[in-house]
Amino acid sequence: MNDLIVLNKPYGVICQFSEHEKHPTLKQYVNVPHFYPAGRLDTDSEGLLLLTNNGSLQARIANPKFKTVKTYWAQVEGTPTEEALNQLRRGVDLGDFVTRPAKVRLVTDEEAAQLWERNPPIRVRKSIPDTWVEIQISEGKNRQVRRMCAKVGLPCLRLVRISIGSIHLFELGLELGQWQYSSEHP
Repeated sequence: MNDLIVLNKPYGVICQFSEHEKHPTLKQYVNVPHFYPAGRLDTDSEGLLLLTNNGSLQARIANPKFKTVKTYWAQVEGTPTEEALNQLRRGVDLGDFVTRPAKVRLVTDEEAAQLWERNPPIRVRKSIPDTWVEIQISEGKNRQVRRMCAKVGLPCLRLVRISIGSIHLFELGLELGQWQYSSEHP
């Protein structure tokens, strides 16, 4: 049974099917009735988005109580210090909640080369380097990774979700904007 769709969501696409005045919607990429996002991905974030027509599967993927691990690559402004990375690893107080500890590591240039060019490109400052950081979380609250990075002094320039549970975007080989059914569940 095809109850899960995997989409490589482009930057600028809003996670809804109804028309939007400013942004393209999921309907322009996945025109399959009765499928809805299992969790969300901000309009200005890219990468792996799962859609399902199965309510219990949607809850298992999206609800933080099930602790499904989501992996993001964040392109941040600056060079992270070990202290900043350790703050992310310990959990970050965002004011309205404290994040669970995250798994964090630097992404190599070779790994980052797997990513597509973003359209439009990020802003680049010649005097400030940027770095890719992998962050694994099991919560996924509103703009959580961006807020975590900002809180430790690493403004997020680009955010790409590369995996949810055992489903990994690079293993699927999906081009930007492409989708496929998946028999594997995270």
